[in-house]
Amino acid sequence: MITLGPWGRTMKVAYLAAGAGGMYCGSCMHDNRLAATLIAQGRDVVLIPLYTPLRTDETDVSERRVYYGGINAYLQQASAVFRRTPWFLDRLFDAPGLLRIAGKLAARTRPELLGAMTLSVLRGEHGRQRKELAKLIGGLRSLKPDLVYLPNLMFAGVAGGLKAALGVPVLCGLTGEDIFLDQLPEPYRAEAFKLVRERAGDVDGFVALTQYYARHAAKHFGLPPDRVHKITMGIRTADFAEAATPPDEPFTIGYLARICPEKGLSNLCDAFVELRRTGRSCRLRVAGYLGKADQAYFDRITKQIKQAGLDEAFEYVGEVSRAEKLEFLHSLHVLSMPTVYAEAKGFYVLEALAAGVPVVLPNHGAFPELVKATGGGILHEPGDRSGLAEALAGLMDDCARRRDLATAGQHAVHECFTAERMADEAWRLFGQFTYCTDSKESHRMGIAKTAEQCSNGAHRRSMRRRGPNDGSSTGRHPDRRRRIGLLSRIREVSGRWVRRPCFWRPDAYSVWPVASRPDRR
Repeated sequence: MITLGPWGRTMKVAYLAAGAGGMYCGSCMHDNRLAATLIAQGRDVVLIPLYTPLRTDETDVSERRVYYGGINAYLQQASAVFRRTPWFLDRLFDAPGLLRIAGKLAARTRPELLGAMTLSVLRGEHGRQRKELAKLIGGLRSLKPDLVYLPNLMFAGVAGGLKAALGVPVLCGLTGEDIFLDQLPEPYRAEAFKLVRERAGDVDGFVALTQYYARHAAKHFGLPPDRVHKITMGIRTADFAEAATPPDEPFTIGYLARICPEKGLSNLCDAFVELRRTGRSCRLRVAGYLGKADQAYFDRITKQIKQAGLDEAFEYVGEVSRAEKLEFLHSLHVLSMPTVYAEAKGFYVLEALAAGVPVVLPNHGAFPELVKATGGGILHEPGDRSGLAEALAGLMDDCARRRDLATAGQHAVHECFTAERMADEAWRLFGQFTYCTDSKESHRMGIAKTAEQCSNGAHRRSMRRRGPNDGSSTGRHPDRRRRIGLLSRIREVSGRWVRRPCFWRPDAYSVWPVASRPDRR
């Protein structure tokens, strides 16, 4: 199905995705898979990376150009000099290779500076990265999208600027931002939540991937519940057609995620040690990205394993590619992810179930929702390591139940959690907003109607039809507000935006907040 935009042409979506530096990121892989599926279905989607290039275990369909490049954003936060550098110099710092190197070092950045930069980006046109916003507006204007999709709430601050400059709806993903924002030191955390609540009014709709996080985000961040929507998570299931058939002995428990305290690897290791102490034959295989910031945490875990004399039963295979991930999952009897925090998504759950591997998960976050929808796992009390050990022991002893969970989970994922279903639901949701440009928010800003008039030429034709009798010898209406363009109309309505030549790019134009124009600083 081809959806038409608000002016009768094929709908075009600019989908922004935040890179995660040098590691595989569940949100990045979801964004890439969604965009790739939409493109394969013949839909007009452009995937635009922010901060750093995307790293995914599938074919990367994102654009090469990175906006809000991590190096430039950092430098502009640290020094006013870089807020005035010409754009051609900024492009040097936005080189993909350089950004990948910088991404690997990002974990060493002080939390205080991360907090300050988070607030600055949330301030949008009033933040220190306003030059990056001007670049993004210029790039999007050349694409002429009918809708812009922001990657997460940390970018909610740019929604107002994008809507004012482009006159299109702006949606924002909800991807588990509470983990990052809750860990910001004060006063950054309180200010960030305040800015999110204020800037949420500029966003037409928010999109979550689970019912749990849709409800939680609305309550936690003070978002309007009626503007929070949910689409079904999906993965590319074709690669997981073959079910896992590991040998009966030893019983293999798996962990597949980034190595960090929040994901709960230490809890799983404690349960594993407890199982071995009771004489059970089992081993633990761990796969996932390990950053330098979490090396000490992982060293404590391996030390515990060595002290228990279980070196030979513990294996860390490192970060895995897609082929290696499939091989890893096929070696498991069960996957356990005892996260400390309430998980917002849980793509690794879908991947394990798609491969025919049952899951053991804590009873919080999105996990109960996923287990109920798939029937492919069991839940235990969060933080209860003994309860986790008992749940794992139960599956070790009951092969028939383990096989039933695996079959039910695999069938449910291959039927209901496919990338194609995710793409269909997302496109229908996007279409609802492109046909609803006369919403209260858009009508209040005077953008939608003016954009339509400028697009179809009706407004200009109505001006030409007026003759000299209307008080103008040139045929123009005497009321100047009736003959101004889209950007001037936005300036009139909001009182904040001005169209002016870029002083560092004479051949281009930018939209600037009045208080932030380069010639007024």
